[in-house]
Order: sequence, then structure tokens, then C-alpha cells
Amino acid sequence: MSDFALWPVLAGAAAFFVVGALWYGVLFAKPWQRAAGLSDRDLQSGNMAVIFGLTFAFEVLVAMVLWHLIARTDPAPHVVMMMAVGFAVGVMIPAIGINYLFLRKRFALFLIDAGHFIIGMAAMGGVFVLFR
Repeated sequence: MSDFALWPVLAGAAAFFVVGALWYGVLFAKPWQRAAGLSDRDLQSGNMAVIFGLTFAFEVLVAMVLWHLIARTDPAPHVVMMMAVGFAVGVMIPAIGINYLFLRKRFALFLIDAGHFIIGMAAMGGVFVLFR
């Protein structure tokens, strides 16, 4: 298995992106908006092409790192899932937690965003299992 493989990385990032679309667009749109303190006008003021484009680029970067670790260690499928979810729980969620503490963000926002990272990384891990 190559340290970098374009299709699994793009597919893993796409899975994370789709989870985000469902998470913030269907499941938690209004609770997230309230917890983030954003009005409808605030949400309409952003450049969505830039926001979505950079979001996908960041997700590609996360996918590249995870794929590289998987390629280097060649773990069993259940370990791939443990690595993906473990990365969310052990790295991503604590990082946003630290930021949210200093930014005085609401705990509800933390829970919504943390859930997104766990499910998104699980989706990415599942895609990687399929590509191996």
C-alpha cells in the first residue's frame, strides 16, 4: 500500500464532508446556529464557496495524514477504525475544546462539533477500510 493514494484520500475526505453536510445541514442546523450565536444574516454573509472549499481542503489534509499512518502500519480493519476515531477523540476534540474554553464558546457548541468529528472520522476510517 502506497504512503499516499489519491482516490482513498479524496474518498475519505468526501465521506467526512458528507457527514458535515448532514450534521450541520439536516441534523443540527438550528441547534448549532444557536450555540454558535449566529443569526440567519450572519450565515448568509459568508462566502460559501471559500468556506466549503477550504473545509474540503482541510479534510483532505486530515485524510492524507490518516492514510499515511495506515499505510505505514498496515493495521487490521478494526484498528483502522480505532485509529480514525481515536484521532478525533485524542487530537481533534481536545484541540477544539481548548480553543472553545478560551473563546468562551458554549458547551452545546462543543458537543455538536465534537460529535461531528467523531462521526466524520469514523466515516473516513470506514472508507479507508474499503480501499485496503
